Amino acid sequence: MPLRILTALPVYNEVDHVAGVIAGALSYCPEVLVVDDGSTDGTSQLLAARGDIYCLAHPQNLGYGMALRSAFDFAVRGHYDVLITIDCDGQHQPQLIPNFVAKCGDEEADIVSGSRYLRHFPGDSEPPAVRRRINQIITDEVNRRLGLRLTDAFCGFKAYRVPALAKIELSETGYAMPLELWVRAVQAGLRIVELPVPLIYLDEERSFGGALDEADTRLAVYREVLDRAERSGTMAECLAGGLARRVENGQQP
Repeated sequence: MPLRILTALPVYNEVDHVAGVIAGALSYCPEVLVVDDGSTDGTSQLLAARGDIYCLAHPQNLGYGMALRSAFDFAVRGHYDVLITIDCDGQHQPQLIPNFVAKCGDEEADIVSGSRYLRHFPGDSEPPAVRRRINQIITDEVNRRLGLRLTDAFCGFKAYRVPALAKIELSETGYAMPLELWVRAVQAGLRIVELPVPLIYLDEERSFGGALDEADTRLAVYREVLDRAERSGTMAECLAGGLARRVENGQQP
């Protein structure tokens, strides 16, 4: 039987990009969910006028992680087979959705994570130096702590086998939630694969919001989330997955 696939877009104040990203997603996936995380810039009105997508609206901004968690819950309750997540700022290319689905569909992977640093693509952007540095620091820490081989701990372009998502519980609500996700995935013994995606920055000055715009504060928050997630499990749980949860890069050397 054909797989039931859902593409989810977490959205906060993306009135300039959301229509184009939705159109791209619908070209490769007939079912699209937008989680509107309390937008105030006209995004909500634009979404309300559409009848071709599912829309969940948070009454106020609850955070990127909370938007993703809402998408996870929707996919689990809807008994989908595969969930794709795409950020709505124009960074991700919907035409790559079939590549991600294929990795999940044959059960080769429970989580397929995009990596902007696994391979160079023609026309790749030059990443903002501070963001690249923090990404590298935290990716290295995740690998060291959890025994993974990630090259990009933060890419929002992912595919999940939904039955695997149902095995993990998340509590973080902000930008650092993906770090908690890695810990929970390892504890659950999920198999993780990376696929290369182009590196595209359309807005290098994009704000994380509040204190997180300060690099050292952001780095400290990320480490705190990792610490908290690890404390809530045991090292035995973290190692239980063994080879079943090691990262395999989409392009083997």
